[in-house]
Amino acid sequence: MKPLKLGGLFLVFWCLSTQANASVTVLLEEPYSYDGAFAGTGHTAVYLSHVCATSPTLLRRCKTGESGVVISRYNRIAGYDWIAIPLLPYLYAVSKVEDIPLYADTKLVSFLRDQYRREYLEDVAPDKPSGEVPGGDWVQLVGSSYDRTSYGFQLETTPEQDDELIQWLNTRSNAKSYKVVSRNCADFVRDIVNFYYPKAVSRGIFSDLDVATPKQTAKSFVKYSEQHRDLEFSSFVIPQVPGSIKRSRPVHGVVESVFAAKKYVVPLAVFHPFVAGGVASVYIVGGRFNPAKNALVFTPNGGLEQPLTAEERHRYQKNLDDLLRTVLNEKPAHEGTSWRQFQQVAQPSLDPLGRPILQAAIAEKPVSLGISRGGFFSHEPPSELQRELLVTRLRAELRAGRAPRASKIELRNDWELLQRVIAAPGDGITAHAGLDAGHSLVN
Repeated sequence: MKPLKLGGLFLVFWCLSTQANASVTVLLEEPYSYDGAFAGTGHTAVYLSHVCATSPTLLRRCKTGESGVVISRYNRIAGYDWIAIPLLPYLYAVSKVEDIPLYADTKLVSFLRDQYRREYLEDVAPDKPSGEVPGGDWVQLVGSSYDRTSYGFQLETTPEQDDELIQWLNTRSNAKSYKVVSRNCADFVRDIVNFYYPKAVSRGIFSDLDVATPKQTAKSFVKYSEQHRDLEFSSFVIPQVPGSIKRSRPVHGVVESVFAAKKYVVPLAVFHPFVAGGVASVYIVGGRFNPAKNALVFTPNGGLEQPLTAEERHRYQKNLDDLLRTVLNEKPAHEGTSWRQFQQVAQPSLDPLGRPILQAAIAEKPVSLGISRGGFFSHEPPSELQRELLVTRLRAELRAGRAPRASKIELRNDWELLQRVIAAPGDGITAHAGLDAGHSLVN
């Protein structure tokens, strides 16, 4: 088993890094897949900015340049109760910011997760006897931001508190103890936060029928911060990576999940109106909590940034439409493989520098498309593929939703990347292509 020593690869998230104060962050993660369709309670984990990992089950203090770990309780992963994963891999299944994909589908995500597993998580999730990728819940350990939007709620901590927590978790039993009602992921996060700040997080007696839920954990943590204004607090959104993977859904509490689902609340109102009225009253009085309210946006290239305003988003959308009309008039689309067609047949791989790429044959010629910022201009695929990829990403980022999908700085970076592609010759783009001065940014 290789130790999780990623050295200086995590010079990222300035406000969350070793240059800033130590902190404990409750991560509230939206539901997806079966959880999104039924219960909708999502998942929760805790991020510790100054606590790192020698292995997924052994903690230590962070060294200079390391960005901490995300820790959570899991049900079926190698018989352990909790697992610790470095921040960037936990979110994106890569070890470098520049390797984060601009757009993701299920093939690429599965590939990146398995690449990380083979290098760092063989002890937790070993290959099958045949050498194939193992099944199981280990996929929850890496690449969370491909599946869902998450929200972070952060309070400062001290080095002494971090040292005490490290000793506590390293010396206690780490054997599987998961129970849906009494020892779930929210119970684990509640224990960690209360270790730092006693009684900061509590269960929802009425809103969740005294069952710990991710949403109640975040809600009570925010309430605690409001009662302790002397502590440095921040909240932020970690957007789901743009792509063809289905978008996650709003996170609910126990009672709220019944109130929000017509298939449950309508029969309840018809056959048990008094019970339905009670459920509605509990939700209205204490169940509502908007995790995106006043939140900044968590960005891989600079920390916590301001989200786009509605006016800026509409302006970008208009400028993008105008830009594409101009481009199509000046450079009519060639007949050939579109981005959608290329994506359907392309297979993920890594280039010689370990950066993710997509590979497929176009007109019987092999084409490699750099899918991350770090390798985007290194393989010189048809510029139309690059342009369509970036337009698809921008459209996703500009779509309205319950939470911001990108920060101002992230949108500006993507816009400038698109301009470089458009300014390139018709047969491809080089790494030295400049901006087209005729297509200005949003003012």
